Amino acid sequence: MTDVSQTEDRKPSRRLGALAGLWPFLRNYRGMLVGALVSLVLTASVSLSLPLAVRRVVDGFSSGELPLLNQYFAAALGLAGLLALGTGLRYYMVTRLGERVVADMRRAMFARVIGMSPAFFEKIMSGEVLSRLTTDTTLIQSIVGSSVSVALRNFLMLIGGLVLLTLTSPKLTGLVLLLVPAVIIPIVVLGRRLRRLSRENQDWIAASSGKASEALQAAQTVQAFTHEPQSIAAFDEVTEKSFDIAMIRVATRAVMTVIVIALVFAGIVGVLWIGALDVREGTMSIGELVQFVIYSVLVAGSVGALSEIWGELQRAAGATERLVELLDTIDSVQDPAGPRALPAPVQGAVAFDGVRFHYPSRPTQSALDGVTLRVAPGETVALVGPSGAGKSTIIQLLMRFFDPQEGAISVDGIDLREMTRADLRGALALVPQDPVIFATSARENIRFGRPDASDAQIEEAARAAAAHDFITALPEGYDTQLGERGVMLSGGQKQRIAIARAILRDAPVLLLDEATSALDAESERAVQQAVERLSQGRTTLVVAHRLATVRKADRIVVFEQGRIVAEGTHADLVAAGGLYARLARLQFTDGEGAEAL
Repeated sequence: MTDVSQTEDRKPSRRLGALAGLWPFLRNYRGMLVGALVSLVLTASVSLSLPLAVRRVVDGFSSGELPLLNQYFAAALGLAGLLALGTGLRYYMVTRLGERVVADMRRAMFARVIGMSPAFFEKIMSGEVLSRLTTDTTLIQSIVGSSVSVALRNFLMLIGGLVLLTLTSPKLTGLVLLLVPAVIIPIVVLGRRLRRLSRENQDWIAASSGKASEALQAAQTVQAFTHEPQSIAAFDEVTEKSFDIAMIRVATRAVMTVIVIALVFAGIVGVLWIGALDVREGTMSIGELVQFVIYSVLVAGSVGALSEIWGELQRAAGATERLVELLDTIDSVQDPAGPRALPAPVQGAVAFDGVRFHYPSRPTQSALDGVTLRVAPGETVALVGPSGAGKSTIIQLLMRFFDPQEGAISVDGIDLREMTRADLRGALALVPQDPVIFATSARENIRFGRPDASDAQIEEAARAAAAHDFITALPEGYDTQLGERGVMLSGGQKQRIAIARAILRDAPVLLLDEATSALDAESERAVQQAVERLSQGRTTLVVAHRLATVRKADRIVVFEQGRIVAEGTHADLVAAGGLYARLARLQFTDGEGAEAL
């Protein structure tokens, strides 16, 4: 199983072979690949042909044959035209390929991550995931859409140039090849260091994105506690660390470039000095020497370009590793190979049998300890108890965000692990304790519960959730944009939007996790009446701290330290004493207490 852990635990990339992770995305566009390669070979071939034309022109001046000279100039002009055409075609093909591959990678990554269970996000911050979706894919886009093409072109120029250098002057070429080990050694040695620094740099960039995302999502809390200096300092720390690593990487790459180019051109100057002596002695023509000079420049330029691109490829290898790491991460919650379907229609019978569970981040602390619970179709069951007793964990497991370590959970007699998560969750409607409001209109926020719902159905659900009046009072009514995380709404309004969303879903099993905790008394009464109507004929699980909201439940189940310690009606539990009776005495006012107790 691939484990996506914190930044400091990641190992640096050791090989360019990590770029092979791009092949599943490239192979879908073989036509573009072939077109890019053809245009690349064309431009390299034309570039290698130009020195031959120049040699003919130079020697043509010496011979004084004007018609032949004109032909050479025409040939050179034709080659230049082919070079321009091939270069433009290559640029278009590889740039389009890069854009297409990166778009596909981003889609594949988002599709992979959005379906991951909460255990995944206990190990990696959402800001870091976003960094991989943006920064890393942008780097890969520049590699696929430019650097790889340039690298291949320069590689062809290097090989072709060496061959043509040999044909031009074996003696001078032999002297040039003596320089190769001196050039390759710094590339290999410093390249390894660049690989490690590139991966570390990308990791710190991701860490800074994670810090920024966390602080920005809680901007009001940061401001309320005047924590801006500390948040800024924390962000500055990781940003500066990223900058420091980047500067070391840049310096290393600069040193490598200086060494390589200095060695290459120093060697070429020495070789040309020997060539000039050959021309003086008559063993080589001026045109041949010019041809050799041009090929030498092309080879030297190719080596210099490859040394620069090598660093970019190292960075791309690290980025590819990080992206493939996400794509290959195995979720702790999996759909079965041969799933069973829920019966139609879904009755809504829910059963927990000997369930033991601890959250992945707290392996020694039991959230549920041997819980057995059965809820009949159409029954409304309230789950109460102190904070941390395991109430919300019941909802988390029933939604199959996690799987229990022991025991089984079933709906209509089918184990949750035997059905797909989509099939299961299609039968559930959830109102979470912390409602999520998307940065879109009020209408679309409610429609999130059922994408095919009509406007009339949306408004009907809003009325049932006591949300219609405040929505129509918004500047543009149901079309009002609610802002990121619903910043335009109060806590109670957000909760009523979430309840309307669940009502619209019209699922056979309704899950309410502190659904009325942020409502005022009047709204709570209206929503409670709506929930009571909605609960008719549906299996309903209600998690609540406020016992006044659950007195009418068919059954109340009391949790303490992950175990069920009592169950029954409100009256039975009050009469029996114990934890529920103590909670009731603490919560009810004198007026309510006279009626409730």
